[in-house]
Amino acid sequence: MVKIHKIINNNVVMFIDENGNEVVAMGRGIAYKKKIGDMLDETLVDKCFYQADKDFNDRFKQIVSCIPTEYIELANDIIQFAKISTNKKFSDSLYISLSDHIYSSVQRFLEGVQLKNPMLWEIKRFYEPEYEVALKAIEMIGERFKVRLPEDEAGFITIHIVDAELDNCTIGDVYEITKIIQDIHNIVRYFFRIEFDTKSIHYYRFITHIRFFAQRLITKTTYADDQDDSLFNLLKDKYRNSYKCVLKIEEYIHKNYDYEISNDEKLYLMVHIERTVYKTEQ
Repeated sequence: MVKIHKIINNNVVMFIDENGNEVVAMGRGIAYKKKIGDMLDETLVDKCFYQADKDFNDRFKQIVSCIPTEYIELANDIIQFAKISTNKKFSDSLYISLSDHIYSSVQRFLEGVQLKNPMLWEIKRFYEPEYEVALKAIEMIGERFKVRLPEDEAGFITIHIVDAELDNCTIGDVYEITKIIQDIHNIVRYFFRIEFDTKSIHYYRFITHIRFFAQRLITKTTYADDQDDSLFNLLKDKYRNSYKCVLKIEEYIHKNYDYEISNDEKLYLMVHIERTVYKTEQ
């Protein structure tokens, strides 16, 4: 059992853990009829933020102090749904960014302001599981606040979810990653003059690989050559067209990002392209 150190509102309190760090605890009615120094009913706690980062705690306290509680509760419900439906982990920062975005988007809608999402098509294509969560979020927002947000908002929510999956990335990075995925996708499509089977498992793996490659590119993380070049040399002869396509990708990356692709990275790109194109052509 722990004592309440601070009360933010009826649903958010803070306590001090055994290491002397402030911990944010969230739960419906967690502070109802409570005062500082009372014992915290841990059965009511839905989520604790064990953040040693004071900046995070300060931002979260700012959010819960200026945004109505129901928006934070809804963000929590959406995140729990996202965890179950995607089986992925998300940074705690999503509680801040999603709460803030939901509140802002509802307020914009009520004021008659609707923002267009210029990358909606790419977001739907390349982040399908997260986009499905975002569509559910739009439905939940509609039920809770009686508004019908446009599909563009599902795209914005998707980006927040994706951002919370990726380490050391910002929202701006996620948009740049999406552009890189689209550009590489088009290089392969035009090189082979094909339309992808977007339901193919090979296509899914291909897009997933490009996604994490783009993340490494944006964060300047080098994919080291951990093996000798014998397999690379063997496959570039076996998969000649796919290798030529990889060279096109290498040219694009070097020109636009001044980034050198390792032979290991070329190898994996070549294998994914070969499998995806082969599957598409059947």
